[in-house]
Amino acid sequence: MLFLGLSTSFAQGSQEECMTKLSIFHEHVKAENFDVAYEPWMWVRQNCATFNRVTIADGEKILKHKIENSSGAEQVAFIKDLLKLADESTVNFPSNYSKEEVIVDKALLQSKYKKELNLNDAQLYDIFDNAFQTARKEFKSPTALYTYFSLMVDLYDAGAKPAEDLFNKYDDVMEKIEEEIQNASEQLNKYVQKEEAGQTLTSKEQKYKKFYEDTLEAYDKIIGSINTKLGQRANCETLIPLYNRDFESKKNDAVWLKRAVNRMYNKECTDDPLYIKLVKAYDETAPSADTKVFVAGLLLKDGKTNEALGYFRQASDLETDGYKKGKLAEKIGQILKSKGRYSEARNYYNESLKLNPSNGRPYLAIAAMYAASANDCGDSVFNKRAVYWLAASEAEKAGKADPNLKSAAAQTAASYRAKAPTKSEIFSENKAGQTIKVGCWIQRSVTVPSL
Repeated sequence: MLFLGLSTSFAQGSQEECMTKLSIFHEHVKAENFDVAYEPWMWVRQNCATFNRVTIADGEKILKHKIENSSGAEQVAFIKDLLKLADESTVNFPSNYSKEEVIVDKALLQSKYKKELNLNDAQLYDIFDNAFQTARKEFKSPTALYTYFSLMVDLYDAGAKPAEDLFNKYDDVMEKIEEEIQNASEQLNKYVQKEEAGQTLTSKEQKYKKFYEDTLEAYDKIIGSINTKLGQRANCETLIPLYNRDFESKKNDAVWLKRAVNRMYNKECTDDPLYIKLVKAYDETAPSADTKVFVAGLLLKDGKTNEALGYFRQASDLETDGYKKGKLAEKIGQILKSKGRYSEARNYYNESLKLNPSNGRPYLAIAAMYAASANDCGDSVFNKRAVYWLAASEAEKAGKADPNLKSAAAQTAASYRAKAPTKSEIFSENKAGQTIKVGCWIQRSVTVPSL
């Protein structure tokens, strides 16, 4: 199977010679005898370049070994040869190696060996920027995204990049991450929904599910790292003068307005009159679900909760993307929850879960509302405390839906169970195995654990 798809034309070697040399170096690579494999591999690379793509795969292992076990000029030569091999992969095996993916891989490789290649931050940033601009679809590596933004921050700190470039690059990177999170979430949702329907995932589906879970976890971590790297550079003292300066020239630029409003909102610069001016301009220039959300935010700030909810609902009606619609439903749930309107909040949280079942946060929110209502939704001390079993059960769902919340969900569920009736209380009340109807807004049933 290894030697399928052989080419019939070679630079100098015959098919028999190519096959023999390839078999030799491949066996040595499998045995991790990389130094011995180097000479026959190089012969095949030079004389039978298109013979078999294992030349590329094994060549990467051989050259990485050489790099790790050399120094000085020799090491630099091997690094440059690995970069050259990456280019050869797209020429000799274009159906297996895309130029766009290789551009990103080469940027990461040059970052790893920045010192050895004598690259400064500006040069390395240009390499990553070129990769991002020409291969944005394939530029999805969390490490690459963090490195790209980190270089921008370093250049800003050195006075080589203005604040506007820094903030624009932050938005570029965060928008790309959000795209990848949405893609991974939508794929993961398929497997979560299948499990929720009581179906068993195949071994292949389980692997895919794990892959998308790990992907989401990686992006979650990288968002934290990027925000830590940005730190206080994007504060109100920096943003407000910048946006005041550019407002007149940008007031009809929907992308600029969206980013400015987003950043002002996230950095809690909403008390400044500029924020209101930006939101109004954004809504006038490109009315959409996004603009309705920001108008709703202004209304909330003024204490006009019901009017704000109306705008949030308009935003939900305008939004056609299921994933984003789910996030809006969660936002509306959060507002209703903060106002103590638990029944309405639960409806929106459940709507969010339907649209994005791999998001566990709504489960934790519902659990918190149940726990907060325990004293109001039971007709006896025992039954009131039984509500905590319901809250614990809901919290546990969060960990099942979202692996990133597994630890927090388990701790939350444990804290709720600790407030529920003890075994001795279950025994003394003779309630083991009974079903308790929880009243008021909750309107759910909970089964008392058996002893």
